Amino acid sequence: MSAASGAIAESIPCAAPAAAGTLRIDLGIFAYNEEAGIGRLLEDLARQDLCARPGIDLRVLVLANGCRDATVARAAAAAAGLAGRLRVDITDDPEGGKSRTWNRFVHRESRPDAEILVFMDGDIELPEPGTLGAVIDLLAARPELTGASSQPVKDIDYRPQKLGLVERLISMGGGTLDGEGARHAICGQFYALRGAWARGLHLPVGLPVEDGFLGAMVGTDLWSEGPRPKRMDRADGARHLYESERRMGSLLRHQTRIVIGSAINSAIFRHLSALRAREGQGAIAAELARAAADPDWLGRVLKAELPDRRYGFVPWHFLNKRVVIFWRSGRFEPKRALVVALGFGLDLVVWIRAQAAMARGAGVGFW
Repeated sequence: MSAASGAIAESIPCAAPAAAGTLRIDLGIFAYNEEAGIGRLLEDLARQDLCARPGIDLRVLVLANGCRDATVARAAAAAAGLAGRLRVDITDDPEGGKSRTWNRFVHRESRPDAEILVFMDGDIELPEPGTLGAVIDLLAARPELTGASSQPVKDIDYRPQKLGLVERLISMGGGTLDGEGARHAICGQFYALRGAWARGLHLPVGLPVEDGFLGAMVGTDLWSEGPRPKRMDRADGARHLYESERRMGSLLRHQTRIVIGSAINSAIFRHLSALRAREGQGAIAAELARAAADPDWLGRVLKAELPDRRYGFVPWHFLNKRVVIFWRSGRFEPKRALVVALGFGLDLVVWIRAQAAMARGAGVGFW
């Protein structure tokens, strides 16, 4: 098993080296203080139909990063119980941060000949056995795609249960953001990329919202051309569960973090566009490699790019995106319009909170 700084848990092998002609898949589970659910997720993976297919060489890596709980011990215990059914390696790195861990997985921990890399959060569930296979099959069937993802489903929507008023509003409000573009966006909780493409990219250290950044990199093929969002698609029949926010206060905090991270991405994109105009496309990959090695890179970019004289710190489209999706949908039912209006009120509060937080200096390391 490859080494990472910090303690290394024992590798649990389950299969002989892959024969020629097999499809090599490395699946990284990003685990930050996930002692409660990491064992359940490994068991879900062992039940996936893909694991029993001939010609599949699947290796799972639990990427513990900055954990202060029993994530590593729980993962090791679960992996030992699954020996012979699922090949699991576990690394424990004391440095946290999802973008740093992404770089470590892609460029150090994954096998250089893995054709597909799968990225998965440690707190999701896979309740249906065909989910992983559907994502992999979509990439195999459509060579024009760079990546594929699973559909995120709130746990409160998947499992029938009695919901309070706030929970019902949260459940209904999520659907007002599902425009056509959602199908072609990366869901950071569970997605797959072609290994050769991913190895050409580095993520800036400290990036708060990595899926939005990755989505732009996929859609522009590493910033080499105009956006083509359909390089990414959602696999039909693939869905995973995540824990929904259930209280308005926690929802506001979560949404504020998302908007701050997305505003930071917008500033990075302006920086990369200016760099490409000055030095050409070849400068982008080198710049992102520097950003992955320099913890101060992101702070310097934000200081140079923000605030913007037109909107301050947070672009306008983070305020009106829900209304735009509603208008373009052509579905003007009164109930849906009411939910959109309530959602816009939430977005306005979040937009103001994000503006204020970034004006106070919250940005890099906000998570």
